[in-house]
Amino acid sequence: MPQIPEKIHELTVGQLAARSGAAVSALHFYESKGLISSRRTAGNQRRYARDALRRVAFVRAAQRVGIPLATIREALAELPEERTPTREDWARLSETWRSELDERIKQLNRLRDHLTDCIGCGCLSLESCVLSNPDDVFGERRAGSRLMVERPSPEGVRRPDACR
Repeated sequence: MPQIPEKIHELTVGQLAARSGAAVSALHFYESKGLISSRRTAGNQRRYARDALRRVAFVRAAQRVGIPLATIREALAELPEERTPTREDWARLSETWRSELDERIKQLNRLRDHLTDCIGCGCLSLESCVLSNPDDVFGERRAGSRLMVERPSPEGVRRPDACR
Protein backbone atom coordinates (compact mmCIF):
# COMPACT_ATOMS: atom_id res chain seq x y z
CA MET A 1 0.00 0.00 0.00
CA PRO A 2 1.55 3.32 -0.99
CA GLN A 3 2.48 5.59 1.88
CA ILE A 4 1.69 9.28 1.62
CA PRO A 5 4.24 11.61 3.18
CA GLU A 6 2.87 13.64 6.11
CA LYS A 7 3.85 16.91 4.41
CA ILE A 8 1.36 16.20 1.61
CA HIS A 9 -1.97 17.61 2.74
CA GLU A 10 -3.90 16.95 -0.44
CA LEU A 11 -4.25 13.79 -2.47
CA THR A 12 -4.95 13.19 -6.12
CA VAL A 13 -7.85 10.92 -6.96
CA GLY A 14 -5.33 8.21 -7.86
CA GLN A 15 -3.56 8.52 -4.51
CA LEU A 16 -6.86 8.45 -2.66
CA ALA A 17 -7.95 5.38 -4.63
CA ALA A 18 -4.67 3.55 -4.02
CA ARG A 19 -4.61 4.36 -0.32
CA SER A 20 -8.32 3.72 0.38
CA GLY A 21 -8.78 0.67 -1.84
CA ALA A 22 -11.77 2.29 -3.52
CA ALA A 23 -11.95 2.55 -7.30
CA VAL A 24 -11.56 5.99 -8.84
CA SER A 25 -15.10 5.66 -10.21
CA ALA A 26 -16.38 4.93 -6.68
CA LEU A 27 -14.64 8.06 -5.38
CA HIS A 28 -16.23 10.14 -8.14
CA PHE A 29 -19.60 8.59 -7.25
CA TYR A 30 -19.09 9.33 -3.52
CA GLU A 31 -18.26 12.90 -4.42
CA SER A 32 -21.33 13.24 -6.64
CA LYS A 33 -23.45 12.05 -3.70
CA GLY A 34 -21.87 14.55 -1.30
CA LEU A 35 -20.04 11.96 0.81
CA ILE A 36 -16.58 13.40 0.15
CA SER A 37 -15.45 16.63 -1.41
CA SER A 38 -12.52 17.91 -3.41
CA ARG A 39 -11.20 21.16 -4.71
CA ARG A 40 -10.12 21.74 -8.30
CA THR A 41 -6.65 22.86 -9.31
CA ALA A 42 -6.00 25.46 -12.00
CA GLY A 43 -5.75 22.49 -14.39
CA ASN A 44 -9.19 21.25 -13.22
CA GLN A 45 -7.77 18.24 -11.38
CA ARG A 46 -9.37 17.01 -8.18
CA ARG A 47 -7.48 17.35 -4.91
CA TYR A 48 -8.77 15.71 -1.73
CA ALA A 49 -7.84 16.71 1.81
CA ARG A 50 -6.23 13.91 3.86
CA ASP A 51 -9.40 13.56 5.91
CA ALA A 52 -11.04 12.08 2.80
CA LEU A 53 -9.20 8.83 3.59
CA ARG A 54 -11.05 8.41 6.87
CA ARG A 55 -14.33 9.50 5.30
CA VAL A 56 -14.00 6.92 2.53
CA ALA A 57 -13.25 4.25 5.14
CA PHE A 58 -16.33 5.39 7.07
CA VAL A 59 -18.51 5.21 3.95
CA ARG A 60 -17.25 1.77 2.94
CA ALA A 61 -17.65 0.33 6.45
CA ALA A 62 -21.20 1.69 6.69
CA GLN A 63 -22.07 0.36 3.23
CA ARG A 64 -20.82 -3.12 4.17
CA VAL A 65 -23.44 -3.35 6.90
CA GLY A 66 -26.19 -2.07 4.63
CA ILE A 67 -26.52 1.57 5.65
CA PRO A 68 -28.01 3.55 2.74
CA LEU A 69 -25.84 6.28 1.21
CA ALA A 70 -28.36 8.97 2.12
CA THR A 71 -28.09 7.97 5.78
CA ILE A 72 -24.28 7.96 5.55
CA ARG A 73 -24.36 11.43 3.99
CA GLU A 74 -26.57 12.72 6.82
CA ALA A 75 -24.13 11.31 9.37
CA LEU A 76 -21.09 12.83 7.67
CA ALA A 77 -22.88 16.18 7.44
CA GLU A 78 -22.83 16.29 11.25
CA LEU A 79 -19.02 16.46 11.21
CA PRO A 80 -17.17 19.74 10.83
CA GLU A 81 -15.67 20.28 7.39
CA GLU A 82 -12.02 19.35 6.90
CA ARG A 83 -11.92 17.28 10.08
CA THR A 84 -11.13 13.61 10.20
CA PRO A 85 -13.82 11.60 12.00
CA THR A 86 -12.52 10.35 15.34
CA ARG A 87 -13.32 7.12 17.18
CA GLU A 88 -15.79 9.11 19.30
CA ASP A 89 -17.44 10.50 16.15
CA TRP A 90 -17.81 6.98 14.74
CA ALA A 91 -19.28 5.71 18.03
CA ARG A 92 -21.78 8.59 18.19
CA LEU A 93 -22.80 8.32 14.54
CA SER A 94 -23.01 4.54 14.48
CA GLU A 95 -25.11 4.50 17.66
CA THR A 96 -27.93 6.07 15.67
CA TRP A 97 -27.81 3.02 13.36
CA ARG A 98 -27.79 0.43 16.13
CA SER A 99 -31.56 -0.17 16.20
CA GLU A 100 -31.72 -0.41 12.40
CA LEU A 101 -28.87 -2.93 12.39
CA ASP A 102 -30.46 -4.91 15.23
CA GLU A 103 -33.69 -5.11 13.21
CA ARG A 104 -31.80 -6.30 10.13
CA ILE A 105 -30.05 -8.95 12.21
CA LYS A 106 -33.42 -10.16 13.52
CA GLN A 107 -34.81 -10.33 9.98
CA LEU A 108 -31.77 -12.24 8.73
CA ASN A 109 -32.02 -14.68 11.64
CA ARG A 110 -35.73 -15.24 10.87
CA LEU A 111 -34.92 -15.79 7.22
CA ARG A 112 -32.14 -18.25 8.08
CA ASP A 113 -34.33 -20.13 10.56
CA HIS A 114 -37.29 -20.41 8.16
CA LEU A 115 -35.45 -20.74 4.86
CA THR A 116 -36.03 -24.48 4.66
CA ASP A 117 -39.78 -23.82 4.82
CA CYS A 118 -39.62 -21.83 1.60
CA ILE A 119 -40.58 -23.67 -1.57
CA GLY A 120 -39.26 -20.98 -3.88
CA CYS A 121 -42.00 -18.42 -4.20
CA GLY A 122 -40.67 -16.06 -1.55
CA CYS A 123 -43.72 -16.06 0.69
CA LEU A 124 -42.15 -18.54 3.15
CA SER A 125 -45.59 -19.96 3.91
CA LEU A 126 -47.43 -22.85 2.31
CA GLU A 127 -50.70 -21.20 3.35
CA SER A 128 -50.07 -18.13 1.21
CA CYS A 129 -48.09 -19.77 -1.61
CA VAL A 130 -49.53 -19.45 -5.09
CA LEU A 131 -48.86 -23.18 -5.62
CA SER A 132 -50.82 -24.31 -2.58
CA ASN A 133 -53.06 -21.24 -2.48
CA PRO A 134 -54.21 -20.91 -6.11
CA ASP A 135 -56.93 -18.39 -5.36
CA ASP A 136 -54.27 -16.06 -3.87
CA VAL A 137 -56.37 -15.08 -0.88
CA PHE A 138 -53.31 -13.52 0.69
CA GLY A 139 -52.66 -11.47 -2.48
CA GLU A 140 -56.11 -9.90 -2.28
CA ARG A 141 -55.14 -8.26 1.01
CA ARG A 142 -51.80 -6.75 -0.06
CA ALA A 143 -49.58 -6.64 -3.13
CA GLY A 144 -45.88 -7.42 -3.30
CA SER A 145 -43.71 -9.85 -1.43
CA ARG A 146 -43.39 -9.59 2.31
CA LEU A 147 -40.42 -11.81 2.95
CA MET A 148 -40.52 -12.40 6.69
CA VAL A 149 -41.63 -8.88 7.56
CA GLU A 150 -42.88 -8.76 11.12
CA ARG A 151 -46.13 -7.23 12.17
CA PRO A 152 -47.77 -7.07 15.58
CA SER A 153 -50.47 -9.68 16.16
CA PRO A 154 -53.70 -8.83 17.99
CA GLU A 155 -52.20 -10.36 21.13
CA GLY A 156 -49.18 -8.04 20.84
CA VAL A 157 -46.81 -10.88 19.88
CA ARG A 158 -44.70 -10.12 16.85
CA ARG A 159 -44.75 -12.74 14.15
CA PRO A 160 -43.73 -12.97 10.49
CA ASP A 161 -46.34 -11.43 8.20
CA ALA A 162 -46.23 -14.25 5.69
CA CYS A 163 -46.85 -16.94 8.30
CA ARG A 164 -50.29 -15.81 9.47
